[in-house]
Amino acid sequence: MLKIGVATPTHPERITNGMLHRALGSAMRQHLRPAQVNVAIDLERRGAPFTRQQALDGITQPWTAFLDSDDEFLPNHLEVLAAAAEETGADYVYSWFHLWRFRTKLDFDPVFPPTHFTEPWDPANPRQTTMTILVRTDLAKEVGFWDVTDETTFPDGHRAGEDWIFTLKCNELGKIHHVVQRTWNWYHHGQNTSGRAGQGDAQ
Repeated sequence: MLKIGVATPTHPERITNGMLHRALGSAMRQHLRPAQVNVAIDLERRGAPFTRQQALDGITQPWTAFLDSDDEFLPNHLEVLAAAAEETGADYVYSWFHLWRFRTKLDFDPVFPPTHFTEPWDPANPRQTTMTILVRTDLAKEVGFWDVTDETTFPDGHRAGEDWIFTLKCNELGKIHHVVQRTWNWYHHGQNTSGRAGQGDAQ
């Protein structure tokens, strides 16, 4: 099986409110146990791109699984993504999620279009994913999160930042595969700031 390091960016508020504890607990309860967990703490409010890069820099395993500190892996998350990577030869694998908003599990997804996570990845027509992915570490470090200066907004008003640019570059340099299966919990709690520096909840 693949050797995976979990990279988690966070900041002090996520430590004191218990979110980081929940996230790391989910990583340690994986059916496929990670070989490494690396946490980077944003003490200077530099934002998600900077802190995510710090978390990535410390990974020494061949594969990296990103986990934001306010989210949670389901127990089969790494197992499912690793199996898909081995089966397809993909360099970047992502799945689907259960969306929770203010402690309520939603039966619909107001964040993305209805078919966004139910269709296979099309490299000719890339679409935005989340950063809860499994990716070859060498590819992730080649692409990186440092050179992110362009932020765009889609017609529906959603903001695209370092995660979208990272995915586009991975699509150019490697193979992306989508697993149409819900393997993690994405929590919306009214404090997310899409990784912007200096605005509290950033990772």
